[in-house]
Amino acid sequence: MTSGRLAYQSLTKKNFMNYHRSLGRIFSGLIAIGLLCALPLANPASGQKTVGWEQVPAILARIKAPTFPKRDFDITKYGAVADGKTDNTEAIRKAIDACNKAGGGRVVVTGGVFLTAAIHLKSNVNLHIAEGATLKFIPEPTRYLPVVLTRFEGTECMNFSPLIYAFEQQNLAITGKGTLDGSAANENWWAWKRTGNDDVRRLSDFDDKGTPVAERVFGEGHKLRVNFIQPYRSRNILIEDVTINNSPMWEINPVLCTNVTVRGVTVVSHGPNNDGCNPESSKDVLIENCVFDTGDDCIAIKSGRNNDGRRIGVPSENIIVRNSTMKDGHGGVVMGSEISGGVRNVFVENCKMDSPHLDRALRFKSNAKRGGVIENIFMRNVEIGRVAEAVLTVDFLYETGAAGDYKPVVRNVVIENVRSASSPRVLWIAGFPGATIDNIRFRDCVFRGVEATEQMQNAGSISFQNVTIEPAKKGRSRNSPESKP
Repeated sequence: MTSGRLAYQSLTKKNFMNYHRSLGRIFSGLIAIGLLCALPLANPASGQKTVGWEQVPAILARIKAPTFPKRDFDITKYGAVADGKTDNTEAIRKAIDACNKAGGGRVVVTGGVFLTAAIHLKSNVNLHIAEGATLKFIPEPTRYLPVVLTRFEGTECMNFSPLIYAFEQQNLAITGKGTLDGSAANENWWAWKRTGNDDVRRLSDFDDKGTPVAERVFGEGHKLRVNFIQPYRSRNILIEDVTINNSPMWEINPVLCTNVTVRGVTVVSHGPNNDGCNPESSKDVLIENCVFDTGDDCIAIKSGRNNDGRRIGVPSENIIVRNSTMKDGHGGVVMGSEISGGVRNVFVENCKMDSPHLDRALRFKSNAKRGGVIENIFMRNVEIGRVAEAVLTVDFLYETGAAGDYKPVVRNVVIENVRSASSPRVLWIAGFPGATIDNIRFRDCVFRGVEATEQMQNAGSISFQNVTIEPAKKGRSRNSPESKP
């Protein structure tokens, strides 16, 4: 190791354990002075466009929330009753149709509890849930028929409608300080996590065989859960201020969408696969001022699964996450695992992540069936309290691991001015030969209360510049006096 530098080279399975032991000794010596110096910043791969924070103003200039005419369509005027018992599905449909035909405006849900089944939004409609109002969704799957074109965990199929759905629409919004309650529980939708495995395998077989999407029909008699909010092939979308509870699975899932703003939303939903916000194969997305308290990843950026993701071939790109709070969840900001179309240009700043039930702050997950190129990921000015596994994880051994022909890539990741108070380790990285994990840079960071040595397997260049890693149990060099904090 040259003076002032610490480099990690790719590890083979044979020497990994010896390296892991020596890494612990190296960290013990360097942590005593509180500084890990870095390799010089690596140059991007040949032909790869350099991207950084200077791209953010141009992205934000393209992201513009839709505006609506000042016309209100009160659902009670179309027969809706706020008694928590009356089925208001038809009344809400009539109000949306009237708003759309008039050229747009707000469909207003006033105070009280309104029971409903599937809601299909149309262009120029702002579904406004007023403070004190709740839209409570009927937990009977047959009420979400007929089937619609959707994605289930990154694979296209014909399935039950999401609770709120839009297909090939523009200028859409869901706003207001009211509540969306999906009514999911262990007695209905969530039970399908355990009992729907045959249908999950059936969909996977359709994908492997290249079965046309029109023939991948599920719905009645099957058990593929639905997402809460899913605009599909739509543009100019605003989701603002609402509170979302008890989703069947993913909460906010724009698919193949452009110009999406998710602002001031609170997600509290601890069911299985209850991800907070999952932009999927979507472009120009802003997520800000939100709170995520979830049963899975808080934010998971995706782009389709396996062959189906490659068939569509649309990455998620130009995504900004800022000024948000991540509590319980498997990860704060995550890329994957349905990532076959790739992800690029993600910017995360000014967030707080803290919970003994938050596993990681920044997470990448894929395998050799999903593949995908993940590049140009930037995180800065993030405060992390406790995470249960590591600040950063890269997991290419996820599920099927190295078995497959599509080796995943993670490259050009910059983490700066990030502080954590307590974690088992800073890094947990698991790759395999032929996959790429490279050019990951930490700058101006402080990681305290670190309980174990770092874990890395088949990693490329990882560098530290002006970084402090402070163990939970401080050590010192045998030949140096005990360092002072």
